[in-house]
Amino acid sequence: MKDISLSLTTPSAGSPFQKAGAALTSCGILCCIIATFGFGNNYPFTFFFLIIGLFIAGGLLYSIPYFTAKNGLKNDGIMQNSLSSKGAIAWGIAILMTGFYIILYWFPSYLEGLIRTMNPLSLLLRGKSADQWFLYGTFYTLAVLIMSIRFIGKYKFSRYQVIRTISVMFFQLGFAFLLPAFLLKLNQPEFYFSYFWPLKYSYFFPNDFDYLIKSGNLGVFMVFWGLVMTFIATPILTYNFGKRWYCSWVCGCGALAETLGDPYRQNSDKSLKAWKIERWIVHSVLAFVILTTAMLWLNSWKSGTIFGNASGLLSQWYGFLIGSVFSGVIGTGFYPIMGSRVWCRFGCPMAAILGLIQRFKSKFRITTNGGQCISCGNCSTYCEMGIDVRAYAQKGENIIRASCVGCGVCSSVCPRGVLKLENLEEESRFIPYIRHENK
Repeated sequence: MKDISLSLTTPSAGSPFQKAGAALTSCGILCCIIATFGFGNNYPFTFFFLIIGLFIAGGLLYSIPYFTAKNGLKNDGIMQNSLSSKGAIAWGIAILMTGFYIILYWFPSYLEGLIRTMNPLSLLLRGKSADQWFLYGTFYTLAVLIMSIRFIGKYKFSRYQVIRTISVMFFQLGFAFLLPAFLLKLNQPEFYFSYFWPLKYSYFFPNDFDYLIKSGNLGVFMVFWGLVMTFIATPILTYNFGKRWYCSWVCGCGALAETLGDPYRQNSDKSLKAWKIERWIVHSVLAFVILTTAMLWLNSWKSGTIFGNASGLLSQWYGFLIGSVFSGVIGTGFYPIMGSRVWCRFGCPMAAILGLIQRFKSKFRITTNGGQCISCGNCSTYCEMGIDVRAYAQKGENIIRASCVGCGVCSSVCPRGVLKLENLEEESRFIPYIRHENK
């Protein structure tokens, strides 16, 4: 049994620190709105420091009570809170986030003033003025870093949660934000080393492939890195560690879901109907990107004589429907309503590939000790992937599911130590009650 206190104590939402944090964050959002209406063009430095400073200060203040609170679940009242239980506040946040994504993707001119506030940082890191994607990358990274502090405070009693959260902070800040910016400053291709095909689908499209090859030795290395990570490293790592090595330790999409989306993880649909829809959609997206990539290469090989413009149109539709609408607008904007892993669960082609390997050829599983289960339901409630973990625990069955991202929160919130993440011999993965100390 875990040697931690699991009393349902939580930082009060009305604590002075959290009130101050919420107020500062609201002021940061207000500054963003003011900057959007032209003031960011005239006072970029002022608004940059105001926005970034207020968001950081607000996030840190809001997180302080989690570090000072007693170890435990810290989730009492979450189903009655309007912010976390699909209430009016949650719907308001969903509309705000969805609206921001729509404007960012298709009407960036309306954000010109806000984009200019990022010029000081963009000029420092990239040597060029900010654009809509640098604005997005900055806010995205800031959200991951700030909410990671909160997450670490909340799960400070779990070494696994602390280490993996530090890992996603490192990869998001270093590999997905600073390194691509530094490459641009050196007049090299903007390349994201922590994203691979089919998640970063365009890297294996002929035009991007040729561009990287022609950009010099570094571009050739980028292509080599992408090929190795996609076709060699990914299968090997997933066989040994399951999809958690990527989805919960490296991927920026997972990083945002685990940190910014943590207050909404309990909103994931656990029904059988949702599971059937999930399987059909996520594997359809995978088939879509495989077909698109194959058609583009065949067309390129035959100089466009096979499919004509069809392959190009297919890639454009994939970019619009999946790369923009699904992964951005729906995948993130719907956090407060559908849970934190909307994109990862229903749309990510990378998650689909990793899931197939994990389900049929991997050492990873979550072992259960059914004799200790008290059917409290915490594990199922806080599974962001919609898995009914309790049903497995009650039957003493190991959890081997393609959708499981190995976040380990189900294990962390279990008051009896029933669940354990393990990498054992593949042949024994369906045998219950095998408990080792590797987690």
